[in-house]
Amino acid sequence: MEIWINPACSKCRSAITLLDAEGADYTVRRYLEDVPTEGEIRDVLTRLGLEPWDITRTQEAAAKELGLKDWPRDDSARERWIEALAAHPKLIQRPIITADDGTAVVARTDEAVREALSRG
Repeated sequence: MEIWINPACSKCRSAITLLDAEGADYTVRRYLEDVPTEGEIRDVLTRLGLEPWDITRTQEAAAKELGLKDWPRDDSARERWIEALAAHPKLIQRPIITADDGTAVVARTDEAVREALSRG
């Protein structure tokens, strides 16, 4: 199990606290420093069952600078969104936990963290 975090994020700290309390075996990835590649982002999206715009923090300054709210949200623009997430990792919603069963969750609630834990 791996968790993508920004240590400055309270939701990330809460998720780590819960993982530790449950004795979970996990690896921390500080995704702002260890930036995911476009391929890793595609893999996580598949595991999440989501599209790139679903995990984009559209209120970030970079999102506004890029004009993301005006970008199409369809297959024709999918790669453009993925490229933006790889180039501006702060836009990636966090924390994301990849479970050992091949799935992933955006773990912004205790319930989502527990869901990831139940998947191994």
